[in-house]
Amino acid sequence: MGLTLSPDAFRAWVKLCVKNLGAARAEIDALNVFPVPDGDTGTNAYLTFVAGAEALGEVGKKAELPVLVKAFADGMLTGAKGNCGVILSQLVRAFVSELGETFDLTPEDIARSFSAGVRAGYAAVGRPVEGTILTVAAAAAEGATAQVEREDFYGDVRKVFAGAAAAAREALARTPMQLDRLAQAGVVDSGGRALVVVLDSTEQRLTGRVPDRPAPFLPTPFADESGADLVEGGPSYEVMFLLEADDDRIPALRSALDGLGDSLVVVGGDRLWNVHVHVDDVGAVIEAGMAAGRPYRIAVTHFADQIERASARHRSRGRAVIAAVTGTGLADLCRSAGADVLEFTRAQTLTAEDMRKALRAADADEIVALPNNQRFRGLFEAAAKELRAEGVRVAVIPSLAQVQGLAALAVHDPGLGFDDDVVAMSSAAAAVKHGAVTV
Repeated sequence: MGLTLSPDAFRAWVKLCVKNLGAARAEIDALNVFPVPDGDTGTNAYLTFVAGAEALGEVGKKAELPVLVKAFADGMLTGAKGNCGVILSQLVRAFVSELGETFDLTPEDIARSFSAGVRAGYAAVGRPVEGTILTVAAAAAEGATAQVEREDFYGDVRKVFAGAAAAAREALARTPMQLDRLAQAGVVDSGGRALVVVLDSTEQRLTGRVPDRPAPFLPTPFADESGADLVEGGPSYEVMFLLEADDDRIPALRSALDGLGDSLVVVGGDRLWNVHVHVDDVGAVIEAGMAAGRPYRIAVTHFADQIERASARHRSRGRAVIAAVTGTGLADLCRSAGADVLEFTRAQTLTAEDMRKALRAADADEIVALPNNQRFRGLFEAAAKELRAEGVRVAVIPSLAQVQGLAALAVHDPGLGFDDDVVAMSSAAAAVKHGAVTV
């Protein structure tokens, strides 16, 4: 049977992908050894889908489905992070472009769109390597097509997506056999794992099946911390930028960048492009972009610096709770409950800089902040926004009184998933009725 996609269903799918990528982010980061072992693939995939989700949020609630889909695809393109994020954005963009504006989907539509996404993905990458996200995407397309061509197939679109997801999982397990660097580290490909999360989320949304977790992997150690390049003899910098350029200028740009470095990916169309490349000569990349059109939002990352940050995150705590409190008694009570305390008084209040320093000093992958005061909530949110842009998960519980913070701490459970822990703490804080007598 076919499938008619609705705006609500599309929004729900995006939300589920973001949730599941967020939950798998640390795991995928730990798998990241190719093309550079910088420990950020899961974070980049997550932030790329978050960019698409935020673009959806800027579209009116009554927007038609084609408008929503375009906004999401454009948001992923302009907000793509890293090699994996750029490729994911292209796979999604090509998939939805092949569907056109008719969302009464048949099994044949789905299989054809999977194939279109794979063709676009391979075309976007300067020198495709097997055993990567592209290999997993190709297997998913083959799995979708195989379902449609089965003699006992009865036209259920859900089975096409299930076949694609199953084929992707099998291909992911084979990636160490295709790429020596993966085999040496004892891991599957991190980009392929991110794509499997997206495909599993799609199947989960359509069928209700919660995917099994992958088989255990051997965690890869981060590269040495001597400050050397991450791959011996490899480029030292990652350069990314958005580019306004006519489509006919892109082949020459690809050729120029291909001669400067590796891991080249150029995705987009209709005069809007996202460019990613690893090089030693950053200036030459920018010059090539200017020759093709107008580069902007240029981001340059030195891999040696990035690996040090990744290694520091690897050594840090998993989750921290920061509570703004007043009074020695409350401070001791919060510390005994496992929170880091940020003390204030009526005479000495807290500033945005205090909160920024506290969040960074927590040195954790996940942070829960308890403002416990109406004035501090916005300041915590501003500080949290900076860390979220760096891939740290930060939740600010809307606690407006000290007693709400205590209630939230009472149900805090670091053994729960981050989202479940935040929901439980938020619910506990919201359930507290409170008042005050002041002079």
